[in-house]
Amino acid sequence: MLYTEVIRKLRSLSNQRNREGMARFGINTKKAFGISIVNLRKIAKKIGKNHPMALKLWRSGYHEARILSAMIDDPELVTERQMNLMVKDFNSWDLCDQCCGNLFEKTPFAYKYARVWSRSKHEFVKRAGFVMMATLAVHDKDSDDSHFRKFFPLIIRGSVDERNFVKKAVNWALRQIGKRNHALNQSAVKIANEIYKIDSRSAKWVASDAIRELTSKQVQSRLK
Repeated sequence: MLYTEVIRKLRSLSNQRNREGMARFGINTKKAFGISIVNLRKIAKKIGKNHPMALKLWRSGYHEARILSAMIDDPELVTERQMNLMVKDFNSWDLCDQCCGNLFEKTPFAYKYARVWSRSKHEFVKRAGFVMMATLAVHDKDSDDSHFRKFFPLIIRGSVDERNFVKKAVNWALRQIGKRNHALNQSAVKIANEIYKIDSRSAKWVASDAIRELTSKQVQSRLK
């Protein structure tokens, strides 16, 4: 498919009702068509991996075009400069999460930017750092526990951020690391108890929600 054909296809799938639904979930719809992820994945499958196309789609500025860009880009060709330019464009939690899960976590720079971005002052850049931690905990089956233990101080630090999209990502990272194996589960619960002692509403929510899941019968049974 040519770039112009892709944009034409996205326009043809525009759905006002979906756009309204996206807005209710806190998604920026200023340049959105209202296309489901299912349909975007179908288009991505037809295109295949295409780095030049991905760059063009991102530059278009359209919400779904940018999500599609992350789906079709080749992580082996993505540079650190490209990642840092893209993350500055994040204006919605779903764009952040889709880019991290479909592309960024598969690059050689994933662990580096999980740490770097988690220290950012910008809401969606900071969220990206913690989303990277969560997705790496789920999908990177080969890295040893030490890689994830290094995230704990950053999670403690991030737990006091009251911004909704940040604190939810902090909580997500802690929970996913704690569900990776029994040893990390024990460590994550210990960290959550430390976080709970912090005088912060956000920290107490992050901790209590994580403890509830990580100590649940369902999670403990699976880890055994």
